[in-house]
Amino acid sequence: MTDPNKSSEKPWGGRFSEPTDAFVEKFTASVGFDQRLYHHDIRGSIAHATMLAEVGVLTADEKQQIIEGLEAVRAEIERGEFPWSVSLEDVHMNIEARLTDRIGITGKKLHTGRSRNDQVATDIRLYLRDEIDAIAEELGRLRAGLLDLAEREADTIMPGFTHLQTAQPVTFGHHLLAWAEMLERDTERLQDCRKRVNVMPLGAAALAGTTYPIDRALTAQLLGFDRPTENSLDSVSDRDFAIEFCSFAALLMTHLSRFSEELVLWTSAQFDFIDLPDRFCTGSSIMPQKKNPDVPELVRGKTGRVNGHLVSLLTLMKSQPLAYNKDNQEDKEPLFDTVDTVKGSLRAYADMVPAITSKADNMREAARRGFSTATDLADYLVKKGVAFRDAHEIVGKAVALGVAEKKDLSEMTLEELQQFSDTIGEDVFDVLTLEGSVQARDHLGGTAPAQVRAAVARARKRLA
Repeated sequence: MTDPNKSSEKPWGGRFSEPTDAFVEKFTASVGFDQRLYHHDIRGSIAHATMLAEVGVLTADEKQQIIEGLEAVRAEIERGEFPWSVSLEDVHMNIEARLTDRIGITGKKLHTGRSRNDQVATDIRLYLRDEIDAIAEELGRLRAGLLDLAEREADTIMPGFTHLQTAQPVTFGHHLLAWAEMLERDTERLQDCRKRVNVMPLGAAALAGTTYPIDRALTAQLLGFDRPTENSLDSVSDRDFAIEFCSFAALLMTHLSRFSEELVLWTSAQFDFIDLPDRFCTGSSIMPQKKNPDVPELVRGKTGRVNGHLVSLLTLMKSQPLAYNKDNQEDKEPLFDTVDTVKGSLRAYADMVPAITSKADNMREAARRGFSTATDLADYLVKKGVAFRDAHEIVGKAVALGVAEKKDLSEMTLEELQQFSDTIGEDVFDVLTLEGSVQARDHLGGTAPAQVRAAVARARKRLA
């Protein structure tokens, strides 16, 4: 039998006749990982106390005691002096218990009109909103670095690929702008996601709202939310915003992984298109000549864990009935790790990309070797009145000769080319040069250097 006059160690322990099993206590506790929410938990509690005082549930003196106590708790945590306890389960109860230790019974009034269900939902949104803003800043820094590099490399010619086979010549700047386009779409997705994150569930209480005369609009204003949520059941059980963020993150990391794959290829001896600074690479413990592109390789690998976190959260939510369930404790570690992985990957890339140097001669030679101006020859014939399918066959035969004699199209004599079509004249060599090929694509979205510079200018305006 328990003593009804003795308060339980657990804040919810009044109806229980025995203590929580020691293993279960550790198994169900989340304080080991959710303590990173302390700043947002305290911020939410200060706003909640302020609102309770405004509606007359707390006195002005009680509100002030609570706010000063919470600020003192925050300082303890930041000094590394806070006594985190597994027996108090989570960040919320640890902070509330410590507040009560400091200011007495007034601390127990803080939880009036709310539940841990709406409290944690609010904390996660506050946390994720701040992290989204930090990620957006790193994304902007990476995009700016890419644009600077693209402008510097606007005239650098390289082979463009399909199927990883030489296709047509492009400029390195144009290729870099393809990555910039991907990151711009990622930024738009992140900004759109933030709109749905920035809605406040506080006031939904456990699931049905509260009988106290709360002012949810005031609390939302104090916390910088756009508005309160509309339905109390959905408010405490919604994790769409976390899934949406992880979806954004998976797409972003997929783009960085594609970027990484090309950097890994291009730094290899077989391509030798670019050089990465030594500070972003490592060596081998046995092969002294090695310079390994570890940053791109690791970002490529980390994409898998972020994709896994997205699937984890989707699976977590797929069978949950309304409203809150303990399953939702499992939302934090995938979300936290996704945030950390994305921020780290973006920081590494934002630092590394502006320092990439191209090996223009190697790029140019690779473009020259692969018959990359074959399409230009076909276009030349079409402009002279040859049907495209016939032009395609003529150029195919010319390429076959080039393969047999190890000659690029631009290295063939006029007589050699004319054996396939007497339509070909002296002016053909104007279109068979690499410079002529890229300059000819002088339209919006094309690879011509002038278009690359114009695209960089437009992208900078959108980034500003």
